[in-house]
Amino acid sequence: MLKPYACDPAASRGRLHSESISTFRSPFQRDRDRIIHSSAFRRLKHKTQVFVEHEGDYYRTRLTHTIEVAQVARTIAGVLGLNTDLAEAVALAHDLGHPPFGHTGEDALALLMAPYGGFDHNAQAIRIVTRLERHYAGFDGLNLTWETLEGIAKHNGPVIGGAGAHSVPDRAHLPYALAECDAEWDLELTTNASAEAQVAAVADDVAYNHHDLHDGLRAGLFTEADLMELPLVGPAFAEVDRLYPGLDATRRRHESLRRVFGVMVEDVIAVAENRLAALGPSSVDDIRAMEGTIIRFSKPLYQNLKAIKSFLFTRMYRAPTVVAERERVTAMINALFPLFLAQPELLPEDWQGDVAKADSETALARVVLDYVAGMTDRFAIQEFGRLVG
Repeated sequence: MLKPYACDPAASRGRLHSESISTFRSPFQRDRDRIIHSSAFRRLKHKTQVFVEHEGDYYRTRLTHTIEVAQVARTIAGVLGLNTDLAEAVALAHDLGHPPFGHTGEDALALLMAPYGGFDHNAQAIRIVTRLERHYAGFDGLNLTWETLEGIAKHNGPVIGGAGAHSVPDRAHLPYALAECDAEWDLELTTNASAEAQVAAVADDVAYNHHDLHDGLRAGLFTEADLMELPLVGPAFAEVDRLYPGLDATRRRHESLRRVFGVMVEDVIAVAENRLAALGPSSVDDIRAMEGTIIRFSKPLYQNLKAIKSFLFTRMYRAPTVVAERERVTAMINALFPLFLAQPELLPEDWQGDVAKADSETALARVVLDYVAGMTDRFAIQEFGRLVG
């Protein structure tokens, strides 16, 4: 029972390349399945969030993070009467464009690609699902529906003229990977995305705010005692101590952080229900045309999360051991990219066709970027050892 402002698969704008309709799956279910079966999705297993893969088996990878985001997105979308399949599809695809070594790798590639059109992981995700996945006989990419592509491109808000980190002032400043897709099929980049895509974006925040606390504790970058002064987190530990005095440390940690997780999800649902009731959107286009997003945290909780993020930035993302590893893997990217650019014959044989088509240094740099950005952590480390030493 979808709400009138949900994305109805029967009213989808379709696919760029015409295909027959599935007899047992909706268009958004089909998108979700294609994303799960893609090569880029499998590679997320060996791409990390904060810690590099070899540092431990228990830390989140891009894959486990993505699964957590998809679970949260389905839950929130279901409660709000939205299309859970579309929310899940966008959530499953939202990190496909991340390079090896998380945001460290992204920062390094952005600097290396500055002369050649830049690098943005959201735009790279669009490039992957529209061009780089090459498994189908009739087209490059996954041939996803317009709504799923829109969600991948715009889940963080309008790409042109918005206030988000991935927004640009005008069409001339679009990342080339996104500009190519938008020129072929207008994604209406000046508007908000559907409510389902907004849910996927908030689910991303919920997931990493929860699991970064968990991973930071496991890594020994801070202790439970350090968290007691933080909003949300301190009260959660206090409640567990009251309800379960003397609980062992592992269970205490899990019980406390799952409460933080629950507070975030419940807050998003409550705010969305209130805003939807007050604003009364009657279609998905009403959602897209609104001033700002309709799926968001409440202002008090948002302020609390800012305090948590500030703590994590200092104690985790910029911890001395993490910074040292960031410097090491940045050096690997800084060595591999110019090496492949100078000697493209080092790229695998199945990439040489793209190399042959590159008619300028910029075109060649984008081929090299596609290859390096697609690497997993372990493969980048192996290639650095093999080619650089």
